[in-house]
Amino acid sequence: MPDPMRPRASLRTAVVWEVLKDALDRRVKATGREALDVLDTGGGSGNFAVPLARLGHRVTVVDPSPNALFALERRAAEAEVADRVRGVQGDVLGLFDVVERGGYDAVLCHGVLEYVEDPAAGVRNAVDALRAEGALSLLAAGLGGAVIARALAGHFTEARRALGDPAGRWGDGDPVPRRFTAEQLTELVAATGVEVGAVHGVRVFADLVPGVLVDTEPGALDALLKLEAAAAELPAFHSVATQLHVLGEKRA
Repeated sequence: MPDPMRPRASLRTAVVWEVLKDALDRRVKATGREALDVLDTGGGSGNFAVPLARLGHRVTVVDPSPNALFALERRAAEAEVADRVRGVQGDVLGLFDVVERGGYDAVLCHGVLEYVEDPAAGVRNAVDALRAEGALSLLAAGLGGAVIARALAGHFTEARRALGDPAGRWGDGDPVPRRFTAEQLTELVAATGVEVGAVHGVRVFADLVPGVLVDTEPGALDALLKLEAAAAELPAFHSVATQLHVLGEKRA
């Protein structure tokens, strides 16, 4: 994730970051190990991996893009955590060609399921990479947020098309291959035997509020962050969030 210390970046990532950090803190207490082994599938240039390494954890990033992995290496070096971040070329469907099964205390699968041919297989692989009682962090595009965004842009036909499309797409020009409802995501996780601990709506308001307001109005950013945090756990807002986050725990 973008550095959570950067204010504009925090608008899009604060909810996920806080939920993930709390989950890792619980794993640290449960295992007695301050440094956990974390796998970030589709982790790209280290938006989450580098901040996690700064906390002292060992992070393996699996991503199909050589350019993203090069950027990850450079970013980790600049943050002085290169010894705790490892980049490997691969993808979630071929995960065990490059990493071991059952070797991680936490697995991140963020922005991946939208793009893979078989989301269920992707979730199964992410879970199979976990140790017993490990944490799964799943983040994917939400259907409702896209529908609202198209409607507010005046593209009403596209908004209606997304509502009726099995993949949640608004047309041939849609850059996102697939979107999910909260129910669909939790069903994918539950089908693997993982216990769903929490579901959060992410970017409920952040993508709708004009950036100039957040940047210029005193106190607006902090107030919006608090609003996002307050709405994230309420099921009523899951259906309108730009992204959905599911946190699960692999049963022993």
